[in-house]
Amino acid sequence: MVLGYNRECQMKPSALAKMIFSYDAGWKELVDIHPTVGKMFFFYVVPMSLLPPAMFYYAGMRYGSVMLPHISSNQLLLIVAVFYVAELVTVPLVALAIQRLGDVVSASPAYADAFILAAVAPTPLWLAPVCLFIPSVLINAFVGAFAMLGAWGLIYHGVYRVFNLEDKGQSLLMAGSVLAVGLVAWVALMVLTLVVWGYA
Repeated sequence: MVLGYNRECQMKPSALAKMIFSYDAGWKELVDIHPTVGKMFFFYVVPMSLLPPAMFYYAGMRYGSVMLPHISSNQLLLIVAVFYVAELVTVPLVALAIQRLGDVVSASPAYADAFILAAVAPTPLWLAPVCLFIPSVLINAFVGAFAMLGAWGLIYHGVYRVFNLEDKGQSLLMAGSVLAVGLVAWVALMVLTLVVWGYA
């Protein structure tokens, strides 16, 4: 076991918290392990990205009679299944985009390094839907806002370590570019979900 991780890329909550606020703590350990794309995908992305669709399905079944009165359980299952598959496809595509963005700071990251960032950055957004156990739009909106800030912290500190950048200015420039790609990806996921919802 290396601080916060094992070889299967399982992350402790304490490691994640450090990675949001630090360039070294957490990030250095993960980069030193240098997990393969396959391990990051199957042992981290696959289980973590299951949380939002699972919680959306729970909330839809638990509170759906009030919030989604015209959606059946089968229709809801289809929507969350498509969303889950879309998440799994999005992470590798975002990693490819991040790799190409290395030109912004004159860096040539390996795809595996870009994949580490693409896999870890959305973690707060994957965890936030756990609060759907609480039937409060206000609380969930509040948690969602903090999740976005957490994702930004991971991106900002992650690009510095993963891409071996020389200064914080480069990190800020690269982080802004990565954040833009990530936002486009999440908007695309939402649009796809709405389209499937409309056809369901």
